[in-house]
Amino acid sequence: MSLHRQTLPQKADLPFLAYVGMETDLIFNRGMDLPGFASYPLLETKEGRETLCGYFRQLMRIAQTHGLGVILESPTWVANADRARPLGYTPAQLADFNKAAIALMVDMRNEIGDLPTVISANIGPRDDAYAPGTQMTAKDAEAYHRQQITTLSDTKVDIVSAYTLAYPAEAIGIVNAARSCDLPVIVAFTVETDSCLPTGMSLGDAICAVDDATDGYARYFMINCAHPDHFTPSLDDAPWMRRLQGVVANASRCSHAELDEATELDDGNPAELADQLAALRQQNPSLNVLGGCCGTDMRHMEQLAQRLARSS
Repeated sequence: MSLHRQTLPQKADLPFLAYVGMETDLIFNRGMDLPGFASYPLLETKEGRETLCGYFRQLMRIAQTHGLGVILESPTWVANADRARPLGYTPAQLADFNKAAIALMVDMRNEIGDLPTVISANIGPRDDAYAPGTQMTAKDAEAYHRQQITTLSDTKVDIVSAYTLAYPAEAIGIVNAARSCDLPVIVAFTVETDSCLPTGMSLGDAICAVDDATDGYARYFMINCAHPDHFTPSLDDAPWMRRLQGVVANASRCSHAELDEATELDDGNPAELADQLAALRQQNPSLNVLGGCCGTDMRHMEQLAQRLARSS
């Protein structure tokens, strides 16, 4: 077990920054082509690896400057079999990508040794996160995601982070696959503008369903790929809120359907988004993982870090 797992956010009082907005930044702001929304092919070239390292370094320096922790998210969100097949990658190549991503992040962590840093293996849904087609059973989801998670278990990863999930059965399968590999795991659901998952289930019911089916094995739950305006109304004093520990928000107030059709990036208002996330932490002290998803860049992360540092 990695010694750095002792710095996982649920064991710390300070806030941790997390960033998963790189792909939209690369596509819209830097004009890069990322077929299938996949960033892991950047690992194939020196230039691509430097691009990834640039994001990691910027985020770590922001966290260090403001006395915060940082979660480095691997560029492996769509590095699974179904998403990779149209890109022409084999299972063996996918395994190599997953291992290379974690190795690169370990190197980044070693560059700044005095910063609380968690290395997260970011995995995503099998299908479209916004509009999942046929929903898997929990058993099928466990079998499907076990391949990627088993590969990751042979690395120095600290935690598996399942991002942008749309229904609980897939989350249950991922949690069980991680448990079978003795890896800590978190689950991040996405919600629509009505605070519900794309499949219509409430966030609270989804969290409870996963916990009930897995004996509460997930370390904590998160919300990602949604603007605070979309989910804040659903955050109350219900017992499930004690399991919610992170928010990684979109810059835009647009719906998922609108974002899918967008030809220009809506980067929102970095200062306003930072204010909203900092206010959420003030109202819900258990929220100590905060950051940016679609449409955000390091401007948003800097603004957020400033506010978290002031309020901590």
